Amino acid sequence: MSDALCISPLPGIPIVEPGNDIASLVVSALERCGIRPRSQDVLVIAQKIVSKSENRFVRLRDVTPTERAISIAEATKKDPRLVEVILSESKEVVRYKPGVLITEHRLGFVAANAGVDQSNVCQDDQDDRVLLLPQNPDRTAERIRESLQNRYGVALGIVINDSFGRPWRNGIVSVALGAAGLPSVRSLVGKPDLYGRKMRVTECGFADQIATAASLVMGETNEGMPVIHIRGLGWNEPELPARNLIRSLQEDMFR
Repeated sequence: MSDALCISPLPGIPIVEPGNDIASLVVSALERCGIRPRSQDVLVIAQKIVSKSENRFVRLRDVTPTERAISIAEATKKDPRLVEVILSESKEVVRYKPGVLITEHRLGFVAANAGVDQSNVCQDDQDDRVLLLPQNPDRTAERIRESLQNRYGVALGIVINDSFGRPWRNGIVSVALGAAGLPSVRSLVGKPDLYGRKMRVTECGFADQIATAASLVMGETNEGMPVIHIRGLGWNEPELPARNLIRSLQEDMFR
């Protein structure tokens, strides 16, 4: 890593619609900012615009809730149609209470509402459109990386981030849903501390660290900065997609 880390928003990204090419939008934004990517620059892209480009919209008026969804909706005080969408995106219901529904998403993320969201989603008069997480964030990140590398001829990292809550901690932070071109997890095993004692088990969630750093500039509400450019990072480890950040059920001590 260099002595300085530069985290820069790429303004001017338009409202993304289904079918828009995210890589092309990123190229236009880089050119407006006068940024020529270098090797091991990282681009962090908000999940919301990726999901919109992939048309991951669902209208609740088109959803018929099952008996299970109706039952959970009664317990959580949520719209049963919304609960049905959440269940359709989930492998397991982890916990619920009034106002809260935690599930394991089909991709392995444990999150509120399986990531199904209405924030920053344009609505019509029925106000019932929700947005799902991308179909395969790692694959999307890899596709964007390939497109940008073909254009610029340098090795880049891509992270698709989203905001998650955390057990035992107040406040949301960003995590990496998808990653390409970098090690999402970095092992520090064998590296010495200040006193020469070698690390035995420590791993860093590198892609999650990048995701959260970018969110400080990206914002969470109406900032309109869904793409962030980061310069100054470095790594020597092999590439690992974001799915490597997910702890297996066998190693999960809290469920």
